Amino acid sequence: MALSNEGLELIRQLEGCRLAAYPDPASGGAPWTVGYGHTGPEVHQGLAISQQQAEAWLAADIATAAAAVDRLLRGVELQPRERDALVSFCFNVGVGALQGSTLRRRLMDGEAPQLVLAEELPRWCHGPAGPIEGVRNRRAAEVLHALASLN
Repeated sequence: MALSNEGLELIRQLEGCRLAAYPDPASGGAPWTVGYGHTGPEVHQGLAISQQQAEAWLAADIATAAAAVDRLLRGVELQPRERDALVSFCFNVGVGALQGSTLRRRLMDGEAPQLVLAEELPRWCHGPAGPIEGVRNRRAAEVLHALASLN
């Protein structure tokens, strides 16, 4: 299943696009980030990219997150907007975090996705020094996006 247009816009809005590499807000350094939240060994201090490169990395990063959600939550019935929220979450925290999460365990145990997302996503807002307001706002937006599938 493809990410919905609304899901793509959610990620674009939550990530924003910066064409010059910037340090992680929580650490003040690594991982360096560029474009729409792209990280990796190719991203370093001083890197500047084109909008075209930002779009290409966004598409690849979304594909990676979506494939991970589909693989790690195989058999879980999700509404499109619930899946969008999970792809956004995985895009942000990484595949390993989703794989080992209580969120995943609860979904695989058959709990209702809307309940699990509303309870578990907000828990993922901490950096090394405690809660981060921007991440807290991101999780709230993901929950709102997912729960809009109920209307």
